[in-house]
Amino acid sequence: MNRSDLVNELKDKAALSKKDATEVIDIFFDKIAEILVKGERVEIRGFGSFTVKNYKPYVGRNPKTGEQINVSSKKLPFFKVGKELKEKVNRT
Repeated sequence: MNRSDLVNELKDKAALSKKDATEVIDIFFDKIAEILVKGERVEIRGFGSFTVKNYKPYVGRNPKTGEQINVSSKKLPFFKVGKELKEKVNRT
């Protein structure tokens, strides 16, 4: 399922216009991104939680040349699946 499929599903299930459904999806994902940028955690009970993991700098290798390269520190979003979702997926 992609973003447009999600918009269409919301439009049909909630009897919204496509414009309104798109706006709801945009607000939802924008808010999650905004909270993660602040370094805070987003938890959706029964689904999972989003956090930001901090990675330290390290020395890596270019796979083509074998040359060592310095990889700078970075922050990456991380999703941890919730217990209910995990159980639901494993039932099928």
